[in-house]
Amino acid sequence: MLPHATGRRISRAALAYAATLALCVALLTLPSAAAAPVAPTRPAAGNPVTPGAFTGLGFDQCNAPTQSAMDAWIKKSPYRAVGIYQSGQSRACKAQPNLTPTWVATQLAKGWKLLPIHLGVQASCTGRTRYLQEGVIKSSPTNNYAAARAQGVNEANIAAAASRALGLTPGSTIFYDLEAWNTSHSTNCNASALAMLSSFTEQLHVNGFTSGVYSSGASGIKLLDNARVTPGNPYTMPDILWIADWNGQANVSSKYVRSDGWMPSARVHQYRGGHNETWGGVTINIDNNYLQLGGVTMPTAKPVAANCTNQTVMRARYPMTRPRNKRMIRALECGLKLRGYFNGTPNRHWGPATTKAVKSYQAAYNHRVQKRFTRADWWILRTQLGLVANARSSR
Repeated sequence: MLPHATGRRISRAALAYAATLALCVALLTLPSAAAAPVAPTRPAAGNPVTPGAFTGLGFDQCNAPTQSAMDAWIKKSPYRAVGIYQSGQSRACKAQPNLTPTWVATQLAKGWKLLPIHLGVQASCTGRTRYLQEGVIKSSPTNNYAAARAQGVNEANIAAAASRALGLTPGSTIFYDLEAWNTSHSTNCNASALAMLSSFTEQLHVNGFTSGVYSSGASGIKLLDNARVTPGNPYTMPDILWIADWNGQANVSSKYVRSDGWMPSARVHQYRGGHNETWGGVTINIDNNYLQLGGVTMPTAKPVAANCTNQTVMRARYPMTRPRNKRMIRALECGLKLRGYFNGTPNRHWGPATTKAVKSYQAAYNHRVQKRFTRADWWILRTQLGLVANARSSR
């Protein structure tokens, strides 16, 4: 019952109370998995779309690093992209003490590309106890896996709301993390996973975000690629594929996905699993990733001289290399030639062709363009040539 009201001022208060009550009743009657996108909790003015167009190295870790760690790594490491576990009930690191709207805005302003990750319900036939306890995809085939599709809508709304709360701009990519499972166990397990991911992608688009899927190459990625080429494919494919295939190769190739899928510029490759790396005196346990996003086409390798091989590039240390650092110039020119950037004959002289190759390489990987080759530049080149395990890096 409304309170007794006298006078015009009190009548307005009563009307406001009634309107609020009606709104609450209306909200309580909404279905739990409503398809309507969640309204933003704060504007994302000034933040760029992420990750956007980018080719280069990235990393991901359980907890978003501290600001001091991020500052040290952007100065000293070769990485310019970072995965952040922003949402999902199945995350191992749920608290995320550093992950705030201010943290997000600061990283984007400093030049980091962010890869927001949502780790929600997992495959129904997962072998991991934690996922079974925290929620799995409903595998019933009734009405074309309607229950799984409804879960995809719900997960997309949760992920979109979390991204908005962090100030991430619509148009950014949110990646669903669907961890590995044995695809030989159940047809319904596999089909329900694809149905959920399909619905997740569609509902993310309703929310104004781009869809990505991270999964093991041998399970989720292989299933998605097989569905892509199946006539009459009933599933909506993600916009970007994040392939977990720990083959040690810093590129976007994987035996689990056909060469034309999500190419030339919609792939991320997690090529190495958890390990410690130290840059700028700060150690973080990370996975390594290589990104090729947004229409960037890498140069085609030129014919290489017979005396220019990976062994020619190998050194005990890889210091910053300048025109006067003659003992490193031939190794640098040879490495850039193997990658298709240097057109001359490798020698101990830094000429105009060397400068052009160095600057082109730096620009391709979003590093500072300058007339010297930094340790971070060397790290990318060595990774591409398979030389990371063979030398120490001065960090």
